Amino acid sequence: MGTYLNSGNEKFAEALNSPIYVDKTELVTYTNKVLHTSQKYLCVSRPRRFGKSMAANMLAAYYSRGCESKELFSGLKIAGAASFGQHINQYDTFFINMQEFLSRSKNIQELLVRLQKLLVRDLLQAYPDVDYFDKEDLIECMQDAYQVTKRPFVILIDEWDCIFREYKEDHVAQERYLDFLRDFLKDKAYIHLAYMTGILPIKKYGTHSALNMFDEFSMTNPGPLAEFVGFTEAEVRMLCREYKRNLAELKEWYDGYSFENVPSIYSPRSVVNAVLSGICDSYWNKTETFEALQLYIDMNFAGLKDDVLSMIAGERVPVNTGSFSNDMTTFRTEDDVLTLLIHLGYLGYDFANKVVFIPNNEIRGEYVNAVSVSEWGEVSKALKNSADTLRAIWSLQPKIVAKGIEQAHFETSHLQYNDENALSYTISLALYAARNFYTVYRELPTGKGFADMVFIPRKRFADKPALVVELKWDKSAHGAIEQIKNKQYCRSLQDYQGKIILVGINYDKKSREHSCEIFEID
Repeated sequence: MGTYLNSGNEKFAEALNSPIYVDKTELVTYTNKVLHTSQKYLCVSRPRRFGKSMAANMLAAYYSRGCESKELFSGLKIAGAASFGQHINQYDTFFINMQEFLSRSKNIQELLVRLQKLLVRDLLQAYPDVDYFDKEDLIECMQDAYQVTKRPFVILIDEWDCIFREYKEDHVAQERYLDFLRDFLKDKAYIHLAYMTGILPIKKYGTHSALNMFDEFSMTNPGPLAEFVGFTEAEVRMLCREYKRNLAELKEWYDGYSFENVPSIYSPRSVVNAVLSGICDSYWNKTETFEALQLYIDMNFAGLKDDVLSMIAGERVPVNTGSFSNDMTTFRTEDDVLTLLIHLGYLGYDFANKVVFIPNNEIRGEYVNAVSVSEWGEVSKALKNSADTLRAIWSLQPKIVAKGIEQAHFETSHLQYNDENALSYTISLALYAARNFYTVYRELPTGKGFADMVFIPRKRFADKPALVVELKWDKSAHGAIEQIKNKQYCRSLQDYQGKIILVGINYDKKSREHSCEIFEID
């Protein structure tokens, strides 16, 4: 058993021993299916905190000849697959964390030399009796070992894209690295599986990719691997039952990544932290300055500022992901910035409709934090004043509420502001601070219709009143209040024991002013 060749299963065992382990071993069913086929090259890109390394550790524990893992996998889903016993611990497996080599190298050439020397060393120690043609050539040594042993290789590369994050502007270094990976992996009969994982999809340069043999499974299109991106709703529901947590609250905070066949994917690390602690909060890692959100939203592309504010308010924004160069420096349009934010996990992506959106409360909070220290100057007074607007509702001061909505309207004036739906984005921005205290529902089914917006206090804030908000366009705020009463919108809150505040808001298209009426129910 070497350092990189046929390493053990300790890291996977550690994951199994953790307080929360969600079984994702059916990924192995897929990799077994593509072993030794034309589809054996997989590049799986995910944001940080989405379990990429854990998946790679699992694959290493399963395929590596350096350990016995049957007992570890025996109670897991993969154990029931027909291919389970056929492939477990049967392959010479190189497991490489590219970030480790990067941190110990001064440049890309030194990294590649160090990588090859260490992998060759493991190979010579494992098979010392092989007659190696060139002990300094990794590919030749692998070929020689395979000719003697007839044991195929599985190659696992974690953090494969760290070179593009560290050497952002060095295109020569990037191309040298891609050329190495192509020579290392492409058209090698002795490689039966190559699995790379990182944040970015495969880098494109020139008219083609050096690694065009790879199938890519990314945040824009994870294909059949969608259920392995994060936790599914069924998995989170199971954790909520076990730990007695509120599924609706976890959903609002950490759900929102959606794919064609898996409509609900949760941020896994955040869910684990929230379930174990019992507190829904932001667990986003703020230390990775190379992918800081502020850096990207400060880019001066036409429309980017307006679209970010629209998404904070709840709108979805069209995007073209096709021009993205799969790096962190080549930005030609706003679409390139938005596409990078998809891959970093800061945006959800609707593949069918080609739109992006902020997926959940945790990420929305990151945008608000970034906007507050951005170069946008006074552009987000509505966000800064949203706490005052909320307090004005609690204290039944409709004129102050209307003023706060006016500020939010000024910031969302680029929207087609001609119906209640557009008005709801403005209200969401004006009442952003309400998300700290409430679970927010849009178009909630009620007694005889749908309330536009309903704010239900979270358990920790049971002293706050529930809010039922009805929006009108070119009618009257008083009519909005009467509609709430006449259609018995509050019947849906009959299990709620506290105070309820009714809020009617109207926008007059002639005067271009908002009016507000507030009514309290004990």
